[in-house]
Order: sequence, then C-alpha cells, then structure tokens
Amino acid sequence: MKCFKLKTSDIVRLIAPMGAATATDKIVVDGMNIGYMYRDEPINGIDSGWRFFSGTEDEDYLADNNNTDFYDVNTIANYDPAIIQCLDLPVGSQLERISNTNKYRLVNE
Repeated sequence: MKCFKLKTSDIVRLIAPMGAATATDKIVVDGMNIGYMYRDEPINGIDSGWRFFSGTEDEDYLADNNNTDFYDVNTIANYDPAIIQCLDLPVGSQLERISNTNKYRLVNE
C-alpha cells in the first residue's frame, strides 16, 4: 500500500475535470516536483494523455509498473500546481521544468 504525500482531504478542486493521467511515485509518494511531462494520445475515454515524471526516474524505476499509476489530473495539479498553465497544450507536447522556477518550456524533439 502506498503512503501518499497528500491526504485525500488535502486535495481541492484546482482545475475543471479533464480525466486521468499517469504519474510516478516520485511525485505522489515522495512529493517531488514535476520535472518532465508530455501529452500522448489518450488510451481510453478517461485518459487525458498527460504523463508526469519528476525527471529523476531511471529506466529500471519506470520498468516497474508498481511505481506508476493513473490519477485524476486535478490530483496531480494539487501535488504541483505549476503544471496548470500547461494542461491545455495539445497531444504531442513535451515540457521540462525550467530549473528553480514554476515555469516549463517546450522540449523540441
């Protein structure tokens, strides 16, 4: 059982409902900021397509499905409200956090 950084009672409505996203335990358990995110094609009607990472996850960590799960995008926004400014970006968007700020920049492929 995971011990989440935020309690359910700490989660407030920050954004309009937009579905679910994947996020790693580095964010929801360890409480790290989101350092990298991208928007993929949704895999079903609930999926927003957003994928959130701290940026410190290595290949072995990501290979373990127990380290990643689906969460309401609003829940992830509660962990790191800086992402809210980016959530309307289209599928294909990739962003990285600008060091020591609450801003993101698009990453060119």
